[in-house]
Amino acid sequence: MLKKDNLKLGIILGFLAPVLGFFGYYLIKFRLFSFQEFLHVLRVQPSLLTAIISLALIANAVVFTIYVNQQKDQTARGIFIATCIYALITLTIKWLL
Repeated sequence: MLKKDNLKLGIILGFLAPVLGFFGYYLIKFRLFSFQEFLHVLRVQPSLLTAIISLALIANAVVFTIYVNQQKDQTARGIFIATCIYALITLTIKWLL
């Protein structure tokens, strides 16, 4: 499945990689807290949420680089589209909260 070169796969990977990055950040920085406490901290401090989302997007950069180097341009395009959507959501959260 990861050998394919299509836009849908890129969009799926582009939305899943930051989620994994988000959980990775939780495991590295907040492992002493329960996940519920972690979510409560994010609700109380929305600026922390936007910072964590921005860091989670680094996972997209890694996946994007892998697919660009393999010359899977359609998949890389899907990852880029998902990254742009995440960036818009992050900016919206930052402006509204």
